[in-house]
Formats: sequence, structure tokens, C-alpha cells
Amino acid sequence: MGSLNNKHVLLGVTGSIAAYKSADLVRQLVDAGAEVQVVMTEAATGFITPLTLQTLSGRPVRQTLVDVEAEAMMGHITLARWADVILVAPAGADFLARLVQGRAEDLLAAVCLAADCPLAVAPAMNQQMWANAATQDNLATLMQRNIHVLGPAEGMQACGETGLGRMMEPLQLVDDLMKLFKTGELAGLRVLVNAGPTREDIDPVRYISNRSSGKMGFAIAQAASEAGATVTLVSGPVSQPTPERVTRMDVYSADEMYQQVMAQVQSNDVFIACAAVADYRPLTIAEEKIKKDHVEIALSLIRNSDIVCAVTALENAPFTLGFAAETWDVENHAQQKMATKSLDMIAANRVGEAGSGFDSDDNALSVYWPGGSVELPLASKTALARTLITHIATRYYEKHSAQNS
Repeated sequence: MGSLNNKHVLLGVTGSIAAYKSADLVRQLVDAGAEVQVVMTEAATGFITPLTLQTLSGRPVRQTLVDVEAEAMMGHITLARWADVILVAPAGADFLARLVQGRAEDLLAAVCLAADCPLAVAPAMNQQMWANAATQDNLATLMQRNIHVLGPAEGMQACGETGLGRMMEPLQLVDDLMKLFKTGELAGLRVLVNAGPTREDIDPVRYISNRSSGKMGFAIAQAASEAGATVTLVSGPVSQPTPERVTRMDVYSADEMYQQVMAQVQSNDVFIACAAVADYRPLTIAEEKIKKDHVEIALSLIRNSDIVCAVTALENAPFTLGFAAETWDVENHAQQKMATKSLDMIAANRVGEAGSGFDSDDNALSVYWPGGSVELPLASKTALARTLITHIATRYYEKHSAQNS
């Protein structure tokens, strides 16, 4: 699997003869581990059929902005929030011009305008159209807006002319897309992440646990790795695949997670405590299955060790970010937890709301640190993780700069 593993790639296809390459591009993106959603302009359908791209991507191709069923849920906004990256390939001269103007009269343009994820374009046009001053001015404007321009390549064109304007080959585009996720923000640092739930046995067949899927913690581990860190992930029992270039250690109970984290943490620069660790465990574990012999039974619980407090109490504690899953009064509870546990940062979210938090691919976070905060709106957990890593890197270097000054 490539480094686009689990990434949501929205591929925009515009009207150009180079659209025939989009079929191979979809296949290469899928082979690299990405989930691909194709959005086509009306002109693009004259060069390649939506059915072809739907078959290769495994997802229905989106074409219409005014789609009653999709727009009932603000479909263009949903697509923009779903995407970890948008790649328009091929991107014709007309689309580049409309992108500069902020036009939104078709679905692809509207999605690009509504997105807050990285946006890349792969130009494809006649060599003279490419050289035209208007096109070059548009490209300069797009690059000033941090839109990534991939290509074009030079060579024979469909019109019979030779020069710059060919869309880059799919393999090169996939490689360039991978590089967008390698930020280097944590280059040279060692990061420890814990994730998922723990299980506290009651008897040989029952246990106490929670609804954590581990998705957020695993996304953070992947984002930290993409940012250049050496990452160790201590995970409770989950079914998530191990992120690339991440060392994973599986544990079962809160005590096992405590032991593993404490064994690893002092060799790390950053600790991200994302796991939903059980606060309590049964005082005793029954050796045999407890039978239904009584209408009521009492279960005595004892408190587990607090992993985060143990880490921040260390003499040379790493930069530590904690998580707070709250059902009400999120800000006050998060601020109190940050203070009482001596955290450098805390990421809080309201659980129990449909479409975010536990059992969801999406989340929204309120992030606090002493003297500041930022709201991270609802997005995929992979996109959210990368944004969170950027804030962690900023606060980490600010702290160490202040300590060394």
C-alpha cells in the first residue's frame, strides 16, 4: 500500500482529451490505498463516460450541482468536507480561469470553493494556450493562494503540436500527491500515541469497555508519521490497520496500557493521549462465568492508574496533549482537565452527537492550550488529525523556544 492509505481523494475531471488518462489515474490512486470520489464537469463526459470512472473508483460519479437528493443534505459541502485532498486532473484553461474567479456554477467548482483541504490542479491544454499571458497570470494567482500546480509535461499533443501543456502521467501525479501529506513539521522528533479503548474483565466472558474505535488515534499516528516523526502507537483492542511507518504495540487492559506507555514515554518528545482508558476496573475477576442466579448483583470497582498524570509528573515530561470526551459544558471541563493534569494542550469534543465522535469517521474538536484555543470544525478524522498535528508542532516549538531563550 502507498502513502495515500485511507486518504479521501476527490478527483475532478474537466473537459479535455487528457480525460482518457483519468481512468488510469483512478486505478493508480486506488492501488496507492486511497478512497476516490470522482466529480466530472459536463464537458468531461464528452471525453470519458462516468460509468468507466464509477467502475474503477467503486463510487457513483457526481456531476450535478442542483441534485435534489444530494443537495437536501448540502451535497457539495459534504463532498468538500469528505475530501482529504482535491486533485483536478485534467484541469483545462477554462476551469483554471473559473477557479481564479471563485465561480461556483457547477459541482466541481463549488466543491473547490467550499473546501479547506489541499487543492491541486494538473493542467492540460494546447501549448499556446498554456503560454498565453492570461493563463500564466491565472496560474500565478492560484499558486499565491497555495493551490498546488502539478505539471504540465512537455511533448506531442493531441492537436499535433509539441510543447508544454500535456497532463502529467498518472504515476507521477500520484507520487506528487503523496508528497503533499509529508509536511516535515515534526521531522526528527519521536512521538508516542495511545489509542482505542481498554477492556477490564469481569469474568472469563464479560468485560467493561467503551465505544472507542481507535480511528482518531490511528489517524493521529499516521499524520505524525507523515509529518516526519518516528511514531510509536500503543493500542487497545481495535480492528484498525496499522498506519505505515508506525511501530504498534497492542495491549488489552488499562494496566497493560499504563505499563507500556510508561516503558516508552521517556524516550519520546511528544505524547498524544488519545486512548479512551477505563477509569475503573472490577475489584475482583470471577474465575468462572457469572450465572444469572439473582435479579440484582453488585459489582465493586477500583480506580485505574491515571496514565496522563503519571506522564506529566515525570521530571523530563514530554510535550503532552490529552483528549476530553464530554457530553456537556465541554470548554469548562476541558480547561479544568488541562490544568489538573498539567497538560500542554487538550483536544475536546462533545460525544453522543450524530455524525461525530465515537463510531464515526468524522469528528470536530475544540483545542485549548494556556492562553489560546482553536476550533477545528467537523471533518474526516484523517483531515482533522493532520490539522491537529500542525497545531501540536507550533505549540511544541513555541514551548521549547521559550525554554531556551
